Amino acid sequence: MQLNNRIKAAKIGYIMISILLCVLGIVLIAVPDFSVTLLCRLGGGIMVLFGLVKIVGYCSKDLYRLAFQFDLAFGILLVALGVILIIRTDAMVNLICIVMGICVLADALLKIQISIDSKAFGIQKWWLILAVAILTGAAGFLLLLRPSESAQVVMILLGVTLITEGVLNLITILTAVKIIRHQLPEVIDSEYCQIDPNRKDM
Repeated sequence: MQLNNRIKAAKIGYIMISILLCVLGIVLIAVPDFSVTLLCRLGGGIMVLFGLVKIVGYCSKDLYRLAFQFDLAFGILLVALGVILIIRTDAMVNLICIVMGICVLADALLKIQISIDSKAFGIQKWWLILAVAILTGAAGFLLLLRPSESAQVVMILLGVTLITEGVLNLITILTAVKIIRHQLPEVIDSEYCQIDPNRKDM
């Protein structure tokens, strides 16, 4: 029961963070002259929360063990970067797009690996994770390239990138995480591991 509660908490956290990313992305597209300082603080807060959710997800030991398999290290990284964005906002104002671009690109690459593992595991929607991961990775790469010197254009691109990242995480968590009752992934029933000495093969 406690194990399932951790998985549910991680899954709900993933969904909430994914929605927050999409909402922030829509805001940036609608208001491209959004305050960069405020963006750093909001982005840092979301990164810290997302990092904590990822760490909880890694510790949850879900049935498939696909969506959370890289989340310990990546979660710690997000927490560290989020704290830096919040504490050193003035120094990070000019680097916010680079930081976001690297995080999104790295996450997209990990999700591509997850999609491949999902295919081997027999999950039918693996191709959906792969397609959105490629799209998200392309958006993150473009963000790093900064195709325009216009701050508004870059902000809109950041908004699109955040939306694709949110959708990617939402699809992954809904597709590759399985919650079942009485889940005991660490325990193998002894009756399958022991041979009855009195048993006679037919």
